[in-house]
Order: sequence, then structure tokens, then C-alpha cells
Amino acid sequence: MLGAFALIAAAIAIPALTGWNVHVRSFPPLHAEWTPRVGLGLPAAVLLGALVIWRGQRVAKQLTWRRLQIVVFVVALGWLLSLALVDGWNGIGTILNHRYEYLGTAREVTDFGATLNEYVARIPFQHENNWPVHIAGHPPGALLFFYVLVRLGLGSGLAAGLVVTVLGATIPVAVLGTVRLLGAEDFARKAAPLLVFSPAAIWIAVSGDGMFSAFAAWGAYALARSATARSRQTKVGIRRPWVRMVVWAAVAGLLFGYCVMLSYGLLLLGVLAVTVLVVARSWWPLPVAAVFGLGVVGVFAANGFAWWEAFPVVHQRYWDGIASRRPPEYWMWGNLAAFAMSAGPAIGASLMGVVSGGIATFRKRPRFAPLSATLQGEAGRKSAGTSMRVVLLLAAAGWMMIALADVSNMSRAEVERIWLPFAPWVLLGATVFSERTLRWLLVVQVVFAILLQSLLQTGW
Repeated sequence: MLGAFALIAAAIAIPALTGWNVHVRSFPPLHAEWTPRVGLGLPAAVLLGALVIWRGQRVAKQLTWRRLQIVVFVVALGWLLSLALVDGWNGIGTILNHRYEYLGTAREVTDFGATLNEYVARIPFQHENNWPVHIAGHPPGALLFFYVLVRLGLGSGLAAGLVVTVLGATIPVAVLGTVRLLGAEDFARKAAPLLVFSPAAIWIAVSGDGMFSAFAAWGAYALARSATARSRQTKVGIRRPWVRMVVWAAVAGLLFGYCVMLSYGLLLLGVLAVTVLVVARSWWPLPVAAVFGLGVVGVFAANGFAWWEAFPVVHQRYWDGIASRRPPEYWMWGNLAAFAMSAGPAIGASLMGVVSGGIATFRKRPRFAPLSATLQGEAGRKSAGTSMRVVLLLAAAGWMMIALADVSNMSRAEVERIWLPFAPWVLLGATVFSERTLRWLLVVQVVFAILLQSLLQTGW
């Protein structure tokens, strides 16, 4: 964690002290401005943070799983709203109303089919009626989502912001459910407070990428449901496991396929999908999920938007814009600092846990044994080791997606929101530490999030 703080400090200090223009608004590595304030939601954020530090771990261990899911959703929603409301009610809808976001364009669309047919042509800067930056930089799935909200009468900034916030509150529910399905309920319970009280909530509540994260998390959950359908038959008496496997694989394919139509970078979710199947030791869902995922992409292509035709055009627009002026010498590591601010400094502990815990676990000499005090005998030790491997592999998948995104050279700055779908999986790596260490990590995450939201005005 100290390494994460050092990285953040260097990313802030070097441009400020040297005058190095790294081409983001005011407060690199974040797209933000220094605007200290005390807002409406601050007391609620402080109260929720204090409560989770005091009782969060105990509650997560004691509640039945169903009740824990409900509590996680409700508390996550409260945390998201309290941070957003530091800026008052404007904190929920103002950013979505900005001209470079999706909502304004969604209000103007009257024929989405016609929009798809002209989508690629309007991406380049040279087009006289080119798309706003976020529309141009993403496939049309994001625009379609907000277009549907507009058609449903939820097209105001506040209404759309509340929809995105509610979806964002389901992210930890889906991630924890995935971990449990893969055989690590003990670690899921340990992870619950850390996943809910992440600084990522600052961006999840106000950006389209928060909605992307929800689709990605539920895609992983559906894939885990499919991959474990046969094993769950013997445990809970499920009938027709093959039917359930196919249905859940289809749902996973639809969700992951739609993720590809939300953001070009979410193609990297393939790493997460493969990891889920590896952990579950089942490849049966893969062909079904692949067919339905490709089907989503095919439907968009049949209606005028071919992903493979759009991507090189987007790549060119990216380099025609400000990205070409953002120095890679800074952003190759500045991106990681921005991610450490958005996901929280606990990612430093996560990386340490993945590396150290991974080496120790796969040598069959576990260095971290969070359950050793409660699990007795050889069976208990084996169970703890298996659970640990689940979270280590999922966290390693998160880090792999981050590494690939960083070296792609298509993520210079703005990753505090772009990498939101990867953040909860990365944070799982911190759960290999003791409960005492986790409590201190939670303190840091809560305090860091509240200070960040109270001192900086983020751009999305």
C-alpha cells in the first residue's frame, strides 16, 4: 500500500514541480480540479464509513448469504449516493448532461437504425458533423442504453444518473456471487466491505463506465452460474443441469457481447471469462456463450455498425486528438497512479497478495492463511487453499486486464473511469491478508475516498 501512495505522490508532484504538461485538466493524473468543499452527502459518507469500519467484517461473516447480498446492495447504494451528493443533487446528473457524454446525443436520436448506418462515418474529426468525444470513442451500445432511457422517460440527467447509480450498486453483489459460486464464499465475505467502500464509487455513480462495470460483473456471474451448474446438481439437487448451463451461458454471452458494444477496451474481459472457466474447471459453457456473444456483435453489424470496421477509424481519431500530445513517458505509469486513486491504495496490497500469495499457494506452502484459526485439520487446510486460489486467479485476471490495457497505448489518462470494470476483480487480491490487515485497508479506502471527493471536482 505504501508503494501505491508513493506512485500517487510521484504522479501528482512531478508535473506540478517540473511544469511538465501531461495534458489533463488541472490535477494529473486525474482529470479533475482542486475544489475543496463540504457538501450535502458528506455526513452520510462519514457515518457509513465509520459503521463499516466498526462492524462491517463481523456483519459480513454472520449474515446468511441472501441477507448479505441485500445489505451489500443497500449499503453500496448509500455509499454511491452519499459521495455523489457531496456536490448536492447536481452531483448525480450534471456530468451525464455534459456535451461530450452520451445523454445529450441520445435525446437527439429519433431513428436509431439510421444512427447505426451513419455511426462509423461520423467518427473522424474531419467529418463536418462528427460525434462528441464519448460517442465517437465507443461503440453504439452505450448510446443505445441512454437512448432507451430517454424513450422510457428517464432522459433527464438526474433520472439517468439514478439508473446508473442503482446499476453500480449491484456490482459488488455480482462479484461476490461469482466468487461464492467458484467455491470461495469465505473470501467473498471478507471482500464484501472492501468492494463496497472503494473510491471507485466516485466515478461509478456519475459515468457511463459505471454501467459498463455492472454489465461486466453480471456477465462473469452468469458464466460462473453456467460453469458450476453440473457440480451444483449434486449439492443442492438441481434438476436438468444442462438446461441451466445453456441458459446461463447464453445470458453470459449476451452480457459480454454487449460489453464489447459498450467499449472497445472491454474486449479484454475475455481474460476474465477464461479465468472463470479455468477456476470452475468447465469449458462446456464456452461455445454457447461465444455464439450468443458474437450474435450481439452480429446484430449490430447487420444493422449498420460493424465493430471491425469501426475500430481502425476510432484508433485514428484517438491519435488525431489530445492523446497524441499526452507523453507516454508519464502515462505508462501515470495510468497506474490514476487507477490507484480510483480503485484505492488497497490495490498495492492486492498486487502484493497476488504475487506473494500466488507463489506461496502454488508451492503448496500457503503464506497467507486467513481461515487457519477457524478451519481445523487437513480438510480445512485444503479448503482454505482452494478458496485462496480462486481469489488469486480472479485478482490475477484483473491485473492482466490492467496490464494489457496499459501497454495497448490506447489508454493515456482518464483510466480512473475507463478501468472501472477491472477494479473489483483487482481488489479481491487483498483478501488473502488477515482480517486485521483488511480492517486497516478499509480505513484507508474510506478516508481516501471521502477526502478525494471533498477536495477534487472530477470530470466524470
